[in-house]
Amino acid sequence: MSPTEPAATSPVEPFAVRHLRRARAEVTPYARTIGIVAVLAAVWGVWASGPGWLTPAYLVLAVVGAALGVIDAHTHRLPNALVFPLTWATGVLLVVAALGTSSWADLGRAALGGLAFFAFYQVLYLVSPRGGIGYGDVKLSLSLGAFLTWHSWTTLLIGVFATHLVAGLVAVVLVLGRRAGWKTGIAFGPYMLLGTAIGLTWARLAG
Repeated sequence: MSPTEPAATSPVEPFAVRHLRRARAEVTPYARTIGIVAVLAAVWGVWASGPGWLTPAYLVLAVVGAALGVIDAHTHRLPNALVFPLTWATGVLLVVAALGTSSWADLGRAALGGLAFFAFYQVLYLVSPRGGIGYGDVKLSLSLGAFLTWHSWTTLLIGVFATHLVAGLVAVVLVLGRRAGWKTGIAFGPYMLLGTAIGLTWARLAG
């Protein structure tokens, strides 16, 4: 191993350290692009959250979502090293928001919505042709569904509709422009994140 190569991950390292190494390895090749997108997303997150008790959760979604969107766009992968921390952080920070606002009904609805969104994408994964929906998309849906449904079931439906509408329009444009074929796989994670942002923006504007 050359002096410039990173040391291999040791199996005796604490789990958190190993996970951090994996996350950093995923982010490093696209750090500049992720940084730019994350700053813009964070500004949106502060605005969309009020700001208020939901702001920490929105900021985590914005920053980690920026990284996931950029990585998926380049590699067609949503790495567990980022998806799993986002899932846990979503749960913890929504509980904190419920404690701060006594919004226990919203928290319960968010839990149900996250599970419903997860189940919906699990079905899509099973019935979609190969290259349509990846299992990373299924895992990501748990967090996104919770965020959307915290506000309302209508917000969840708007997020789902926006996701598939934007993805469908982009796919048609790519096919018509001869940049892709009808069977070409696309990275679906960025559209899930964009659809969620549209749904949450609608919730903010609707008050």
